[in-house]
Amino acid sequence: MPPRFFNTLTRTVEPLKTVEPGRVSLYTCGPTVYNFAHIGNFRAYVFEDLLQRHLMARGYKVHRVMNLTDVDDKTIRGCRAAGVPLADFTRPFKDAFFADLDTLRILRADAFPEATDPAHIARMISMIGMLVDGGHAYRADDGSVYFRIRSFDRYGALSGIRLDELQPGARVSSDEYEKEELGDFALWKAWSEADGPVAWESPWGRGRPGWHIECSAMATGLLGPRIDIHCGGEDNIFPHHEAEIAQSECCTGLPFVGLWMHCRHLLSEGRKMAKSEGNFFTLRDLLARGWTGREVRYCLLSVKYREPLNFTFDGLEAARAALARFDEWSRAIAETAASATADEPLPDGLEMNAFLDALDDDLNISAALGALFETIRASNRLLAEGRLTPGQARTLCGWRSAVDSVLAIGASEEDVPAEIRALLEARAAARAAKDWARSDSLRDEILAAGWQLKDTKDGQKVSRKPGAG
Repeated sequence: MPPRFFNTLTRTVEPLKTVEPGRVSLYTCGPTVYNFAHIGNFRAYVFEDLLQRHLMARGYKVHRVMNLTDVDDKTIRGCRAAGVPLADFTRPFKDAFFADLDTLRILRADAFPEATDPAHIARMISMIGMLVDGGHAYRADDGSVYFRIRSFDRYGALSGIRLDELQPGARVSSDEYEKEELGDFALWKAWSEADGPVAWESPWGRGRPGWHIECSAMATGLLGPRIDIHCGGEDNIFPHHEAEIAQSECCTGLPFVGLWMHCRHLLSEGRKMAKSEGNFFTLRDLLARGWTGREVRYCLLSVKYREPLNFTFDGLEAARAALARFDEWSRAIAETAASATADEPLPDGLEMNAFLDALDDDLNISAALGALFETIRASNRLLAEGRLTPGQARTLCGWRSAVDSVLAIGASEEDVPAEIRALLEARAAARAAKDWARSDSLRDEILAAGWQLKDTKDGQKVSRKPGAG
């Protein structure tokens, strides 16, 4: 049975159906690169990463595209305020975004199209021309081209917006608009002095594309006219994704997306994130406070994507404790399995299917993590009682690797700060020189810094102490 997910369009949980059996085309809305991405953005990107990893674990070949919006109202305002060309303004934020993806162990997409790429600009202009020729768009007196939303009778199906709420003749030139501003939206924006040097030539005059047509052009250009899954945050549903559907289907005559998946907003300390509230965080802010990428990742993925996530520092502490438990169990079964030559069947009571089965049920991460930690609890009891054989521990190690290919929370050297690694190296040298007083002193220093230390036949092993800041 295929995985089942909630479809925003149909408002039901339904089995995954793909255009091509065994393959999933996946489009995920990426960042607008006018600033550093914040943890609310990364809540969506971690959810999308979990989705991709789970589909891969279930044997699907996933072709994922994530766009970079590098021309819109915000990026233009930013580059004009900074007094630099648009590309120079957005480049540091693009670089930072990719670094953050790696820190959070988010898989790289197969393509990261940039809206300013000449090939994509050409496709946007071509699609707008098709919409004008088909009567779905028109050039207004201000020189801009607008999509005529009354020409698409299914407009509003995704968001629940009603066409009878429209203001006759209303036009919206900004990239984002609210329900009370509902009206025809800009596909091509005529150049204005506020745009400065940011402009391209088109059949309708000099100007630039609107935000919505950018995604339609990049998605269909790279994945084809029919996409299996399109993801984003719930704030993208209207107007952005609603506009994408209308534009794309009016151009192709085909259903644009089979399955729409949206994650709920992230709150911070129980409130909407805002710099004025003192609860606004980028990933860099959290790393500077001593948290690791995998701790932030665990915190962001531990609540189901369709439920609001309240980000708190207590939640990060809980993530640290859960990861410490996972690490200790991983070491224990690896040590027990070291002498095994083959896998052996697991004893009754250790359930290997519940983890992936839970994720098949609309990415039910709470149930999946419950299954993982129940297996940890049960196998730790068997280890303590001496009833888990090396062969069975080896089987568990294989299952643990399969689970971590989805969660991506396992420990790695990159999680240990450079200063702690330096202390470990110094301690290893002291032990090799049989300078036991120096070894003990360095051990105390490592413990005082909030790290647990264990000497094994494979060397020193450290992990963050639960509750350590």
